Amino acid sequence: MSSDAKNELLQILLAKSIKTGHFILASGKESDLYCDCRVTTLDPRGANLIGELGWQLVRDVILPRFPGVSAIGGMTMGADPISLAVGMYSAAERPLGVFTVRKEAKDHGRGKRIEGNFSAGSEVIVVDDVITTGGSTLKAIDAIEAEGGKVVAALVLVDREEGGKEAIESRGLPVYALYSRHDIFQ
Repeated sequence: MSSDAKNELLQILLAKSIKTGHFILASGKESDLYCDCRVTTLDPRGANLIGELGWQLVRDVILPRFPGVSAIGGMTMGADPISLAVGMYSAAERPLGVFTVRKEAKDHGRGKRIEGNFSAGSEVIVVDDVITTGGSTLKAIDAIEAEGGKVVAALVLVDREEGGKEAIESRGLPVYALYSRHDIFQ
C-alpha cells in the first residue's frame, strides 16, 4: 500500500474521527477511544483514499487467497461508504459488486434484507468501519450466510484491538484492517 496515501488517510482519521476520553460504546463497554469513522468515510478525500487503499488490499492480499470473490458489502451504515469506495476502485481492474445489509428485512416491496449486487452462492468480503467486539460484523456475516452468501474474509477500516478480530477469526474468517489501535497511537 502506498505509505503516502496511508499516512494521509490516518491524518484525516485523527483530525475527524478519532477521539480520546471516556466513552460508552454501542456494545455497552467503556473505552478511552471513540472512532466515528463516518466523518472520514463520508469525506470526499477520505472516501477516495479508502477506495484506493482498500482496493489495493483486496487486489494484492485477499483476491490471491480467495479468487472467487464477486462482491463486497456489510451492515448499513458503517460499511456502505467503504464498500462503495472499494467497489468503485475495483471497476478499473476487476469489478466487484457492492451490496448493503439492512439491520432488518424490509416490511414492504420484496422484503429484502440485503440490497444491491448480491446473489446466493456468491463469495463475498464483509466490510465494517470499526470493530470492537465484532458484534455488528458477525451480525452481517450471519445475514449474508442466511441469504446463501459465502463470506470469505472481513475488511475493516479500524480494528480497536479489543477482541473483535479474534471473535470474527474464531468463525474461520481472516480479518484485514487498514488500521489498528496500535497504528493510530504508535
